[in-house]
Amino acid sequence: MLNDFFPNVRMEDMITATNETLYMTLISVAGTFILGILLGLLLYLSGPGGLWQNKVVNTITASVVNIFRAIPFIILILLLFPFTDFLVGTIRGPNAALPALIIGGAPFYARLVEIALKEVEKGVVEAAKAMGAKSSTIIFKVLLPESMPALISGITVTAIALIGYTAVAGAIGSGGLGDFAYFYGFQRSNFDVVFICTVLIIIIVFIFQFIGDYASRKLDKR
Repeated sequence: MLNDFFPNVRMEDMITATNETLYMTLISVAGTFILGILLGLLLYLSGPGGLWQNKVVNTITASVVNIFRAIPFIILILLLFPFTDFLVGTIRGPNAALPALIIGGAPFYARLVEIALKEVEKGVVEAAKAMGAKSSTIIFKVLLPESMPALISGITVTAIALIGYTAVAGAIGSGGLGDFAYFYGFQRSNFDVVFICTVLIIIIVFIFQFIGDYASRKLDKR
């Protein structure tokens, strides 16, 4: 019966494309989380009233973040082709999409990290300072734990954006469901393939959203 409705869908190819999308998403989310936390911390700590208040550092960091946030993702991929080729050895396939995904996602997440850190009560930070806590202690024992529910919510939003980015990257041969939908669906007028790819991407988004919401609620109750 499924063959009647989706005659052009080959299960093996669809499973491979889904696995590639999950691979790109998971690796890029991990890289984005680490780099985004670092950038977000630097923005917060070097900002007005921060532990490492430094106008020059803050301005440079904010400029880098804003520039990369402003570049449309499809253009960012093209701009990073030389860097990707140097780093990965190819500009096609799931691995080739990772640099652009991380570099495109991290600045977006960095701003969410900065917002989350600003929501931490200043009284808690001041109390830690008064007790003689070092900067590293304040960061790892106060700021990050207190803001963790918001950080998880932020990475969930970013992960969903990255899933969309993987589909865009598919248009230039990165693999995954976006690649499969464009090259084997749209270009060959196999719209049943496009439909199934869309459904699978929606399911992946719902899974990530559920996991993120669950983790955020658990951390918020602690």
